[in-house]
Amino acid sequence: MTEVQVAVVRVFTDPDGRFGNPLGIIDGALVPPADRLRVAAALGFSETVYVDDAATGTIRIFSGTTEMPFAGHPTVGVAWWLHSQGHSVDTLRVPAGDIPVTRDGDLISVRADTTWGSDWDWRQLSTPEDVLAATFTSYSAGHTFIWSWQDEPNGIIRARAFAPAMGVEEDEATGSAVTQLTAHLARNLLVVQGAGSHLHITYDPPTHATVGGHVHPAEPRTITI
Repeated sequence: MTEVQVAVVRVFTDPDGRFGNPLGIIDGALVPPADRLRVAAALGFSETVYVDDAATGTIRIFSGTTEMPFAGHPTVGVAWWLHSQGHSVDTLRVPAGDIPVTRDGDLISVRADTTWGSDWDWRQLSTPEDVLAATFTSYSAGHTFIWSWQDEPNGIIRARAFAPAMGVEEDEATGSAVTQLTAHLARNLLVVQGAGSHLHITYDPPTHATVGGHVHPAEPRTITI
């Protein structure tokens, strides 16, 4: 039995550093590929990142049920964490392709193809209050993204994401989903998701978008494998 240290960050916090989607980050050398899915499931985060080469930004992403070729909150979170560890990479390498990283003050963004990521059942509701009142049991798809305009002229959306296919009932902040949404609406967005996480999305037509946010460290974990 071996104890493995897990760094934890909260990705897409609000401007006051609240909320955010927890992300586990593990040195890939410590967990054999055959054990990575099991460890990610045991940790219980919506996603866990294994850093296989910090200098080149080579990572692998796992939910509790599968390996993911790309996901937004893991790439934003690990880009911030690598920078904090002295590896200021400008490109992350994931199975889906290379992901450019940009920094604007403490806002970290990644640029990705808007066709990457999971297939979502999109549900536009009438008001933000309807979004907040929704229950997980009302939706049966493996990935359901519900949203409404909070301030349409200024591109502000209130949203939640239910993701049992990823091993979680609700995903606090879903970067790849909002890149798909910004492409569908063909405009830049600020998405307030979950309990109050903030995702900043810039549409980059015809096929790309950037998703960014603020990242804060959280209490580390230890897991035995």
